[in-house]
This record gives sequence, C-alpha cells and structure tokens, in this order.
Amino acid sequence: MATTQNAKIPQAKRMFDGATHKLDVWTIFTPANVPPDAINLGQGFMNWSPPDWITKAHHDVLDENVMAHHYSHPRGRPRLLNAISKFYSPQFTNLGGRELKHEEILVSAGANGGMFAALTAHCEPGEEVICIEPYFDQYYASIHFQGAKPVFVPLHPPTGEGVKDGSEWTLNIDEFRAAFTPKTKAVIINTPHNPVGKVFTQKELEDIAQVCIEKNVLVIADEVYDCMVYDGKKHVRIATLPGMWERTLTVGSGGKSFACTGWRIGWLIGPAQLTSACLAAHSRIVFSTNSPMQEAVAIGLEQAKERHFFEDQLKAYEERRDILTSYFDQIGLPYTMPEGSYFLLVDISKVKVPEDYPIPETCQGRGKDFKFCWWIAQELKVVGIPPSEFYCDEHVEIGERFARFAFCKDPELLHAAGKRLLRLKEFI
Repeated sequence: MATTQNAKIPQAKRMFDGATHKLDVWTIFTPANVPPDAINLGQGFMNWSPPDWITKAHHDVLDENVMAHHYSHPRGRPRLLNAISKFYSPQFTNLGGRELKHEEILVSAGANGGMFAALTAHCEPGEEVICIEPYFDQYYASIHFQGAKPVFVPLHPPTGEGVKDGSEWTLNIDEFRAAFTPKTKAVIINTPHNPVGKVFTQKELEDIAQVCIEKNVLVIADEVYDCMVYDGKKHVRIATLPGMWERTLTVGSGGKSFACTGWRIGWLIGPAQLTSACLAAHSRIVFSTNSPMQEAVAIGLEQAKERHFFEDQLKAYEERRDILTSYFDQIGLPYTMPEGSYFLLVDISKVKVPEDYPIPETCQGRGKDFKFCWWIAQELKVVGIPPSEFYCDEHVEIGERFARFAFCKDPELLHAAGKRLLRLKEFI
C-alpha cells in the first residue's frame, strides 16, 4: 500500500502529520507477526466474555424489541442514557444530588469516538492540545486530524531498584504550566492512567485544575479505567472540582467496564453546551452508535450494583495483577505496581538482549524497547508493548527502559506467560 505523498492519488497531509504512514505498534505486534503460539499480553483486550447475565438478557431484548436493530437517536438510546445517569450521577458530587440530564450525556462509538468528536467540535487548525506522557497513541492522530498540534509534558518515572508505586510517577506542575501558549485549547488528562497505572490524587488534580481554569481551556478527562482502582485508592473525577464542571468532558467506556471491548460503546459526560457540540460533530462522523450494544451496556449498568459486579471484578483484576507481578519478582526486574487500569510497566534496563539479534525494519530507528519486545515475542513467545510509542521523539528515552504487559487475561494464561518470562533471568 502506498504511504507516500507522491502516490498516484496522494493522501492528505494530515495523515502524515498524524503519523499514520508509519506502522503503529499494534500492527507491528499483531498476531500475524509473532509465533502462532505466542501469548498476547500486549493489547488490552480480555480473553473472557462479558457476564452471561448481560448477554442472556440482551438476547431477549433483541428478540422482543425490533427497534433495537435500527438507528438510535444520535445522542444515544434512552435506556442507556437513563442507565448512565442513574449509575454515574452519585459520582459527580458537584451536581448537588441531582441526576445527570440526557443533554449532559453523549453515547459515542467507543471512547475513541467520543474523544475524536470532542476534538473535532472544539479545536481550530493551529490550536494546541496538551497531552501528558506516556499518552494513548490515538490522541496523537486525533489531534492532528483537526489541524491542531499536540504538546507533550512527561510524567517523571521513579528511579532505583525495587518495586515502585504508580504515585511515584510525578507531573512537574511548573513544566505543565510552561507548556501553555496563547494557542492552547485543550488538555487531555488520563486517570487511572494507561500505561503507568497511576491514579492522580486530588491534590495533583487540583493543581492541574487551577492552571486549566487560569488558562481557560477545555479538559478532556479520559477516565475509561474508572472501575479499576486498587488497594483502597480513590478515583477523583476532575470534573467535580470547583470551577471544572463547565470546562470538562469526562470520557467513559462500556467495553472496559464490562469486558466487551468489541462492542464499541463509550460516552461523554459534561455540561450541555459541551456535549451538544460533540453531538453535532459525532452525528456527522458516524451518525449514531451501535443500537444493539447500547441495550447490552444499559443492562450492565442497570444491574451492576445489585450484583456487586464491579466489586467482584476489581478483586479478580487484583488477583491477576498479583499473579503477573509475582513472576517479575522471581525474575528480579523492577516494575511499577499499578494503582489502576490493567497494565504493568516493567523496567527492562537490566535485560541484555543479544546485540546481534535481528529485528525487522519496522522496529529499527525506534526505542530500545521495540527490540526487547520483538525479541521476547519471537524467542520467549510472550507479547508485550514498547511504551516509547507513547512518547514524542524528544522523550523516547523516558519510555524505552520499560515494557508494558496487560493482565486482563485469565489466571491460567498469566501463569503460562509468567513461566515463559522466567527465562529472562538468563539475560540479566
């Protein structure tokens, strides 16, 4: 496939600005490029189905409700809007006890679709969007596709031996403030954070909020891992802080919440003025969101509390996290104990990959973590993701000393992967 601007039918410049001409990390480490028996701890999808109480009730709905097979209102199906309102309203303490109104919610084609609509609705060409590194790589292209420019501020990782905590990755608020210019339009805040596992504290978010209010910018709060916060930590929604509701769009995900990433159901929550602008953009991008799956996610939210679903799921994720970390303890590699999400960042600095090990052209000229992840995929048959992909070129050296592994897999698979990874001890 031609990926140059001198192709017979040239691609738009925004495609190259958004780096879509390069093979992304997901394509490089796709199952087609690794041994067929490799264990995939790279991508963040689960290897189990959503709860059967959702899928069985959903089948009944599809049998009984013809309209569940047809277009939904572009804002979302009423049942899901009601379910989101009832479930999440108590978490938005700034509302003073009232419920979220339908006009304060937009159901989107996955969380990605919601964020793309938010950027489309609010960013002018030439404006800037601040991203905190490491960042989810979709942000980069989504910003460039608006003709806007991403500006990067890194989280600073801890140093030294031993297990670290997500809280030890710190944002220098002076660096954050210095990233603002008269062109700054928006800030993307991701908490719980992918891939660090950091859960931003109230104090950290208050400091960020103070700058955002002072600079009068939009905040897109990517909180898709909000139901995965471990060890008694507290997830604080930046939208609930004083002066932040009117400038914040909170992003949620049914796929992350109910182990159904292929359903592609997300949502935005925020003041009507912001969500209505996003609705206008989203309805011109996809018109409406998958109707059958909206019904399914509504069922999940309606019954989650009485079934103690999120409490039980949290315990299961903590068990999986502890299984994976136990193997890196045996290997002797430091890692960041995640406070939230379902990713583990492992410090691979001590691992000596054979210098003459061949790597494909797609991994050359990138961070050292690409070579490590290619090597373990081919030789240990465990797939991880190189997190330097989530940094700008100037900050690659921060990310290349790590590898990211997903623990949203069943315990048996994690044990199998861990036993393969034990071979790393031979290369330390």
